[in-house]
Amino acid sequence: MDTAVFSAASLFHADDDSDDDGRRDQAQVGADGESQEQALEYEERLHKFPGVDLSIREFSCHQLNANLLWPGTFFFAAWLVKNPSILDGQRILELGSGTGALAIFLRKTYGVDITTSDYDDKDIEENIAHNCRVNNLDLLPHIRHVKQYPNLIKTLSFLLKESDLNRQRAVCTNITTKSGEQVVVTYPMFLMSWRRRIGKDQSIFFEGCEKAGLEVRHLGDLVYLINKKN
Repeated sequence: MDTAVFSAASLFHADDDSDDDGRRDQAQVGADGESQEQALEYEERLHKFPGVDLSIREFSCHQLNANLLWPGTFFFAAWLVKNPSILDGQRILELGSGTGALAIFLRKTYGVDITTSDYDDKDIEENIAHNCRVNNLDLLPHIRHVKQYPNLIKTLSFLLKESDLNRQRAVCTNITTKSGEQVVVTYPMFLMSWRRRIGKDQSIFFEGCEKAGLEVRHLGDLVYLINKKN
């Protein structure tokens, strides 16, 4: 893993978020008062990414909140297009892939070596595979994991600190911030798109990163860079 990318929508879901047009994951309650899972329903939509249209199947609802293609995905894609050197020749792990749309876009546009990941859930994995097929793409490697604050920070810390790149000569690239400043960064790195309001969830996550020996930098456009501290 040289670069990790992450759109945080599905992990940090706020009660008053409106990205899903008022839709929420729901469970039916039977006559005995016990919760009953709804049968999964899907909707196929055509989404415009920079330079390409992708057909993405989304869940009408999903208990793990991986149902929709979140608006933050498009902002993150546009930001990455402005900084393509980040992706050049890198191995990428996407944390919180949801529908897999961002990974599919990056694979089709840049030919990157990218692995998707999300909750340990069969339906999510199968839906990402479906979206690969309908967009004429070979299936992407996929990892199931548990997304909770402590586990995510531990995983991120491990990936950044144990990467083989740490034992090689430092490889650097430039990132252009919103203000036009050129920031020199080294691999491995973790890029995170945060399209939601600033709140306690963000503080919990970023403070946990700092305590784990990681450095967090805001690059503008609500994109954050996380590296291990020197």
